[in-house]
Amino acid sequence: MARRRPRLRKPRGTGEHIAAAVIAVAAVTLVVQMAFAARHAVVRGWPLLAVLTAGGLGYGLWRMLHSTRTQRTRTAMLALLRITLAEVDAMNDQEFEIALRDLLTRDGWSARKVGRQGDQAADVIGQDRQRGRIVLQAKHTKVGGKVGSGVMYQVKGTAGPVHGADIAVVVTNGAFTRDAKAWGERHQVHWVDRDRLRTWAEHGTPLHDLLRLAPRPPRRATRRRAARTTPIAS
Repeated sequence: MARRRPRLRKPRGTGEHIAAAVIAVAAVTLVVQMAFAARHAVVRGWPLLAVLTAGGLGYGLWRMLHSTRTQRTRTAMLALLRITLAEVDAMNDQEFEIALRDLLTRDGWSARKVGRQGDQAADVIGQDRQRGRIVLQAKHTKVGGKVGSGVMYQVKGTAGPVHGADIAVVVTNGAFTRDAKAWGERHQVHWVDRDRLRTWAEHGTPLHDLLRLAPRPPRRATRRRAARTTPIAS
């Protein structure tokens, strides 16, 4: 048989009523005493709390200022960044991607390295207020190596649909085949070969000037043009 749960019942008789009243008064007294003790602890300990709070705020402010100062120092150093082709040739794949990220940052882009296994043809992604999002595919080769059209197809297929890029660029320290250059120019996949890389990395010419990347038209203007060109149904 299932055991019946005990149920609370109302006090019966004078003795039980008195006992219940005593317990209630004791409980209320205990709660009041705890409230007074907590208030007393806060009153006595508020200087310590104030010091701890001020210390936490001060530490947070120091961290923010330190981070800002570090970022400014790095930006100032990158503004002077120059990388020779000899230095590029001595890099491995990862170092080459980091170098491209730093060069983009030098040119005023907000850039990050994303290259890894399964990166879908994007090693560096940059963002610029005027020019939008750019995707760089890095191809570090031996001197004399050539990049073929297959790389251009891959970048074209993922830059916009996968990464939301407005600009796609393939960068190599080698060269491109004639077909790769022609296909890229027809399908808006920019290329930076060894000669262009020297101009960008070693001579300091910004990438947007090197590739003549025009600023995007304002969205409002684009919408107005679309509205003007949309035929009106009769």
